[in-house]
Amino acid sequence: MEKIDRLGWAAGAAFVSYGLRVGIRVSSPEIMPRIERLLPPNAKPARGPRVQRLYSLIVSGTKVGSHVRRFNLLYADSVQLARSKDTDSVLEILERELQLYIAEYARHRVFVHAGVVGWRGRAIIIPGRTMSGKTTLVKALVEAGATYYSDEYAVLDEHGRVHPYLKPMSVRENGDRSAKEIRPEALGGTSGVKPLPVGLVVATGYREGARWRPRQLLPGRAVMALLDHTVSVRRKPERALNTLRQVVTDAVALKGVRGEATEVAETLLRRLTEKAGRGSVVT
Repeated sequence: MEKIDRLGWAAGAAFVSYGLRVGIRVSSPEIMPRIERLLPPNAKPARGPRVQRLYSLIVSGTKVGSHVRRFNLLYADSVQLARSKDTDSVLEILERELQLYIAEYARHRVFVHAGVVGWRGRAIIIPGRTMSGKTTLVKALVEAGATYYSDEYAVLDEHGRVHPYLKPMSVRENGDRSAKEIRPEALGGTSGVKPLPVGLVVATGYREGARWRPRQLLPGRAVMALLDHTVSVRRKPERALNTLRQVVTDAVALKGVRGEATEVAETLLRRLTEKAGRGSVVT
C-alpha cells in the first residue's frame, strides 16, 4: 500500500453510500467525470478524507517520445483488480466492484441480485444473475405500465420492503454481451420513489419457445430462491435470512421458465392486480 501511495495522485473523491465511506483516486483528473457517472445511485459526498475502501486508478498514456501505450492499473486498497490497455474495460470492472462492495457491506440493507418493479403498491422481485433475462422482463414490465425500481439489485430493509436502486437499465439485444443504458422515461415509464412491500417473487429464466407455466413456491422455497442471489449471505447469514423471511410473509412466489417477456409481463401484472382486488395489497 505504501508503494501505491507514493505513485502520485492528481484527483480524487470520497462518497458515502448505504453507510459506507468509499474513496477513489486517479492519476489523471480528466477521467473523474466518467468515474462520477459510475457511482451508486444514492452516493453523496463524504465529509473528510477517511474511507473504509480506497480504489486507485492509474490511467494509461503514452510516454513522451514513445508510441508504446502503457497499462491502466486498478487497485482496491493494495489488491490489484485490473491491468489493461483498454480504459473502458477497466472502468467497467471499477463499476462492478464498487457495486459489489456496497452490496456486500451495506449497513441496514440486504442486497439481492434482482430486477424490481412496482405495481399497485407492491413490488415484483425477479432474482437472477447477469444474462438470465431479468432486465428484459423488467423492461417489458415497465413498458406495460409498471414503475421502475432496479434491474441490478433489490435493496431490502429489515421489514422486507424494497427500496429504489435507480441505475439505468442495461439492455442487451440479440444475445450481445455489450449493453446499452436505457432510462424508464425512454420507455414511457416512471421511477419509484418510496419503499414497497413485496407482492410477487418471480424465479424465472428465458428459454426460447417456452410457455409460462409456473408453480407456486412455499415460503421456505421462496426464501431459498432469494438467498441464492443474496450478496451478503456468507458474511451475515442470520440478517439475510431474517430479512428474506419478512419479504415472503405476504408475497406469492412463482418459479418456471418463460418465453417472450411481453406475455409474461402482462400475466404477472394481472396476477398482482387480482391479489390487490382480494384486499391483500395496501395502495
